[in-house]
Amino acid sequence: MLKTTLALTAALALATPAMAQEYTLRAVANSNENDEDFDGLQVFKSHVEAASNGAIAVEIFMGTQLCSNGTECLQGVADGSIDVYISTLDGAAGLFPYFQVLDLPYIMADDRVAERVLSGDFMRDLRDRALADSGDTLRLMTIGNTGGWRNFANTQRRVQTPADLQGLKLRTVVADLPQELARAMGASPTPIPWPELFTSLQTNVVEGTANGITDIMSMRFPEAGLRHLTLDGHAYMGAYWWMSNDSFTAMPEDMRRIVVDGFYQLQQATFASPKRKSIAAYEEFAAAGGEVYVPTPEEKAAFTEAAAPVYEWFTASVDGGDEILAQFREAVAQAETELAAERDRDIR
Repeated sequence: MLKTTLALTAALALATPAMAQEYTLRAVANSNENDEDFDGLQVFKSHVEAASNGAIAVEIFMGTQLCSNGTECLQGVADGSIDVYISTLDGAAGLFPYFQVLDLPYIMADDRVAERVLSGDFMRDLRDRALADSGDTLRLMTIGNTGGWRNFANTQRRVQTPADLQGLKLRTVVADLPQELARAMGASPTPIPWPELFTSLQTNVVEGTANGITDIMSMRFPEAGLRHLTLDGHAYMGAYWWMSNDSFTAMPEDMRRIVVDGFYQLQQATFASPKRKSIAAYEEFAAAGGEVYVPTPEEKAAFTEAAAPVYEWFTASVDGGDEILAQFREAVAQAETELAAERDRDIR
């Protein structure tokens, strides 16, 4: 899919004469060129520049060239100094606490369900809420993926049940929900900035984390002592792609349509990228002495049961939590029903 998209957009660029550049979009990702974010931005840039016949230029800034963290970068989008930015939950939850609904554990079962939900009207409802709550400054364009699924990993022991997490110092982001999940599992949540996690594992400031395999290997965490990975898949690692609403609405409708289609292409690239990269990452993890454990259905049920206090915390602590959780569950149920019907037809 990624190669096809790049080939088609490159062909379009060669087949038609370029128009004068009218718009420049400054796109920021606080990661590196090995990340899914960069893959997505490359596809976005290729599609938008070709489909607009050169009227739209996309400038990509990786790392902290224009802003250093989610709060600062989203402020840049709000005031128009940045046009496009990708945030994780850590960046979005401070402004929009209800975005934590997508990190509630064990609700979405697999990639097909997650991709269906995040491509549908539930995402558009989140966009409308965020637009209203940001004074029409921050526009959610799409939700992709950045690293697959969150799984528990640690330096100490194999984790088969929630009891095995008891007492572990577990790194979390600053957002409240991941900390509540760690407590529900009996672990001790310890917020640590991402750039400091390697050293924190190495020095036993923390003993575990919740990440996908591509992030674990891109950051070389086995060298810091991380050896045990449990594929409980408690949360899909969503990536929230924002655009300055002023920059978007200043464009005529034909240009807006191109940008929207570009974000669709970006989303599809980020859905696919972790699946491909995880193959080599698991091999590298094993070669570094890592152990991967897959919970049985009974063990997975025990994790889900242990997580119950997190749902109670969300509905009690987040304004409108009951309503948005119900909408999320409804979107997941609808996706599961549609996929079941499609699978039933496909196997006949």
